[in-house]
Amino acid sequence: MSLLVLEAVAKRFMRGQETVVALDGVDLEVAAGEFVAVVGRSGSGKSTLLHVAGGLDTPDAGRVVFDGRDVHAMSVSDRAALRRRDIGFVFQFFHLIPTLSVAENVQLPLILDGGRPGREPVDDVLARVELSHRRDHLPGELSGGEMQRAAIARALVARPRVILADEPTGNLDSATGAGVLDVLTAQVADVGAALLMVTHDEEAARRAVRVVTLRDGKISNGHETR
Repeated sequence: MSLLVLEAVAKRFMRGQETVVALDGVDLEVAAGEFVAVVGRSGSGKSTLLHVAGGLDTPDAGRVVFDGRDVHAMSVSDRAALRRRDIGFVFQFFHLIPTLSVAENVQLPLILDGGRPGREPVDDVLARVELSHRRDHLPGELSGGEMQRAAIARALVARPRVILADEPTGNLDSATGAGVLDVLTAQVADVGAALLMVTHDEEAARRAVRVVTLRDGKISNGHETR
C-alpha cells in the first residue's frame, strides 16, 4: 500500500496577468521504503510538487493522501502536527537558524512538537550524519556539506515516515552530494521511510529506485533504475 498518494493534483499561480500552471493533474504514489526521484527542468514545478505533497501549500484541485488520510481535509493544527511528526523536509538552501548551534537546530522539531528532548535522539542522529564533533558549532562555522547534513539531521530527528527532499545535492560537490544521498537512502532502508526527492542532478536521480519526469505540469510514466 502506498504511504503518500497524489491524486489529480493541480496548482496554478498568477504571474502578472498570466496564469502559470505548475501542476496539471499530477498522479503519483510513493510506498513505504521506496525512493522516488522527480526530475525536470528548472521552473517545471518540482518544488511546488513537494510543498503540496507535504501540506505546506494547498492544491487547487485533487487530493494528497498520507496513510489513508486526506492531508488538505485536516484542520490546520492536525496538518501542522503531521508535518512535525511524520514528514521530514530537506531543503536545498538548508534553512538553519544562524544563532542556534547545530544541536539546537536539530532538536527544534521536537521542541516545536511540545517535547523536552534529551541529548539521546539528537546525538543519535548527529552520529548518523557524522556531525557529532560539530554539535555545539553555529551554522556559520560549517562547510556547505556540513550544513546540508545538519539540515538532514533536523529532518530525520523525529524519525519521519516520509522524507521530502528538494535538490538536496544542488549546492554540493559530487563527493559531498554522494555522502548526503547515502544518509537519506540509509534512512529509507533502516526505518522504511518513503523518500520523494526532486532534482535536476542525473547522478542523484540514479540513486532512486524509480524516476519520473515532471514536464509542463504533468508526470510522465516512471522507470525503474534497477
